[in-house]
Amino acid sequence: MKAGILTVSDRSSRGEREDLGGPEVGRWVSAMGVEVARRAIVPDEADAIAAVLKEWADDGALDLVLTTGGTGVSPRDVTPDATLEVADRLVPGFGERMRAESLKKTPMAILSRAVAAVRKETLIINLPGSPKGAVENLAAVWDAVGHAVSKIRGDASDCAPGGSRE
Repeated sequence: MKAGILTVSDRSSRGEREDLGGPEVGRWVSAMGVEVARRAIVPDEADAIAAVLKEWADDGALDLVLTTGGTGVSPRDVTPDATLEVADRLVPGFGERMRAESLKKTPMAILSRAVAAVRKETLIINLPGSPKGAVENLAAVWDAVGHAVSKIRGDASDCAPGGSRE
């Protein structure tokens, strides 16, 4: 599986703060056997986020795009909005699961607007900007990522052994 990691941060994009979330997510997915093929940092601007998401998904080289940052409720948190703008289809279970798991650790998880979506044949998942939160959220949904990518890429096999299509 090939992934891209997009950090969304005004300060990191200007070089005023080191990006810690993107590299931490990169280390985690690499340990899971995923090749991190692209990395970028953009400011909290919906147009900039959407442009990278479109470029990365439309060229077909990436199975997975993980964003870090911009998932809350402050005025500059626009990552979910940009993701929804470019999405072909939503995959709401990812955000639901991430929030449910995060709520076990902090009541502030209710403020997350993180979404997951499909564009072309690429799965896009929004993660928090905090390195710890990003990895915890990704770990919460990881068991479904590979299967989702296979299905998005056209795997027509049954989802469960012995299952039938009706």
